Amino acid sequence: MIKVLFICHGNICRSPMGEFILRDMAAKAGAGERFEIDSAAVSREEIGRGIYPPARRELERHGVPCGGHVARQVTMADYRHFDRIYYMDRSNRRYLERLLPRDPEKIRPLLDRDVADPWYTGDFEAAWEDITEGCRRILEEFL
Repeated sequence: MIKVLFICHGNICRSPMGEFILRDMAAKAGAGERFEIDSAAVSREEIGRGIYPPARRELERHGVPCGGHVARQVTMADYRHFDRIYYMDRSNRRYLERLLPRDPEKIRPLLDRDVADPWYTGDFEAAWEDITEGCRRILEEFL
């Protein structure tokens, strides 16, 4: 089983988008049972909240199911459990360095550039495109 965790600031936009996009892509590739996929935040600001409605709408627009999400903060148990932890931007990396051990083999950026935060930009389609690109790379690496 390949265990993947996505990280963003609040766990209501980008990281749950990554979680649901990769789940959908893995299932469509016939490899859904080979992955355990989750998401978490570096902050505590949104704990207990569901996916942000515009992020949900973007996923639904692309036919990606996204029910049952509840925001949570990353923990040391996550570090021990997951094989890979993908963060969305440099700010997330800085927070992760305070919360988890530095481990560039396990903790990596999703892309070689920041995934702009649609909470601030309002551009959920651009986030979709970037996150989908990153998820394709993950599937290529593991399948």
